[in-house]
Amino acid sequence: MANVDVRLLRYFIAVAETGHMTRAAERLGIGQPPLSQQIRVLETQLGVTLFERLPRGMALTDAGQAFLADAYEVVRKLDQAVDDVRRVAAGVKGRLSVGFTSSAALHPFVPTVIRAFRSDAPSVSLMLDESSTGELLDGLRDGHIDVAFIRQPQGNTGEIAVVQVLEEPMVLAVPSAHPLARTGRGAKVTKAAKAAKAAKAAKAAQAANAHEAAVPMTAIASEKLILYRRRAGQGLYDAIIAACHSAGFSPAIEQEAPRLLTTLSLVAAGLGVSVVPASLMRMQIEGIVYRPLAPPPRAPLCCAYRDGVLAGPTARLLEHVRAVAGA
Repeated sequence: MANVDVRLLRYFIAVAETGHMTRAAERLGIGQPPLSQQIRVLETQLGVTLFERLPRGMALTDAGQAFLADAYEVVRKLDQAVDDVRRVAAGVKGRLSVGFTSSAALHPFVPTVIRAFRSDAPSVSLMLDESSTGELLDGLRDGHIDVAFIRQPQGNTGEIAVVQVLEEPMVLAVPSAHPLARTGRGAKVTKAAKAAKAAKAAKAAQAANAHEAAVPMTAIASEKLILYRRRAGQGLYDAIIAACHSAGFSPAIEQEAPRLLTTLSLVAAGLGVSVVPASLMRMQIEGIVYRPLAPPPRAPLCCAYRDGVLAGPTARLLEHVRAVAGA
């Protein structure tokens, strides 16, 4: 089996296309004698005559004509492979798996990063996965996930780099008929939300909430608390419990829900109150009023990825994470 150097194929193609050894040598930027010698080397390796040497040029033999189509294909595939691997290394081609917790996905930061990356690298096959913090960290270790947006991780994060990109306050979510909803300007927010379109109502509710008198953490000491299940969101759960303990009480946990949206649905049904990241105020669910807390528990948003040398689409996504965080 002949071990043909691709360089010889490029020489062969140049001679076949120009039909002349000297013109082919000029195109390739080498001397005519070395080119002639290399063509003979290729013919020797193949065991066939590829060209008829004419007084005024070179003509392909039948074997040469048959070989030309295959030479084109080999060179084309090699050039494509080189281009592909360079594009993967640059992060504009390949595959990227991004995971996120439900609370992280509801913060505008995450869709902003994904949107910027998609616009920058449309040829990357992007897979998105929503799961719990623990499952996402396991996915990073196993190589099934490349980057994950999570809240504060707890426990062992060996082999995983976790970078905090922002921190937001947490707010109280109460049923609209609850006494805490009517404190300050809570009732006005509820009426405005019902009267306006959903998008405008969300912005209006956030603006009004920012100017309300905050509910002291001690006010929820006697309330039935509905929390996002700890094993699904350990960082948020522990931050809320720690804030309650700092305020001098242990919370009465009524239920633990598997999803944040489930938590809000239970609050809307009047089964209790909850403490959620402020970004969830964008979720204008009928029957819920959001109130600021004092002092507010803090909810970090983190980006996690496998520690080590970063390259390809992962590195490119992290560039967008840094850019959006910096902005």
